[in-house]
Amino acid sequence: MNPNSLLDEDPSPAPVATPGTRRKPAAARRLPAASISEFDGVRFLHLGETPWVQGAMRLRKPQALELEYVQRMMVWLLLRDPALLDTTRVVQLGLGAAALTRFCHGVLDLHTTAVELNPQVIAACRQWFRLPANGERLEVVEADAGAWVTDPAHHGSAEVLSIDLYDHQAAAPVLDDEAFYRDCHAVLADGGVLVVNLFGRNASFTRSARRIEAAFAPGGGRVLMLAPTEEGNTIVVALKDGALPDDAVLRARAEWVAERCKLKAVRWLGLLGPLPPARRKPATTAAPPDPGSPT
Repeated sequence: MNPNSLLDEDPSPAPVATPGTRRKPAAARRLPAASISEFDGVRFLHLGETPWVQGAMRLRKPQALELEYVQRMMVWLLLRDPALLDTTRVVQLGLGAAALTRFCHGVLDLHTTAVELNPQVIAACRQWFRLPANGERLEVVEADAGAWVTDPAHHGSAEVLSIDLYDHQAAAPVLDDEAFYRDCHAVLADGGVLVVNLFGRNASFTRSARRIEAAFAPGGGRVLMLAPTEEGNTIVVALKDGALPDDAVLRARAEWVAERCKLKAVRWLGLLGPLPPARRKPATTAAPPDPGSPT
């Protein structure tokens, strides 16, 4: 499919997912082609021969975050002191339609790095989704996210790490083992925040969330989640270390984010909570002895 063409089929938006990376080298497989569609003033990114939406941009408001779950991925702003934004470094694994990248770089003027495996996604974002060229405070890296986070040169390099890694079939996260989340923990500086979009058609949320918890909780970290969106996207947020802000601080920051960023941050306060309790395995009882067996 021509990555620069508009789809001729029904252009209405489909369920939301985002592109990602795999540990398997790119040279060993074909990456799906990127294409775009437009509907009601919104441009959508697709991958391969699927209707799944990989990202979106409203043409009249290219800097705004169009999709609800992408807006919620900015929940990390509630866990960071606004006075520290000038020195906040954000890393994003999975470029999508570059919505978070445009917002963090263009609206908040943060030092922003995006890691994306598929060169067609990067090219489509540059041509169709107003992704700026690399510069002093913006770096888009064509690389495998799994390899990028294992590189010791990147450890401690980010205050915020946003993860949005799904393949073109949107079945489950493509990087989702405990070792990967431990590497993500290492990428964060002290007090850093991890934000992960979890979405899948195979009910994998609890398993993924527990892996994040296993990587962050032993070091004194805290793991929370936002209630799912109507589309089924659940945002998990993990604090590397340190205490969560108290309710008064959270509300003050939410009001600041609502004013500064035009996001529904005050509403997030009612959606933010702990992970669901882990299910306990039913206790097993010994089988009664066979009446006919010797004692």
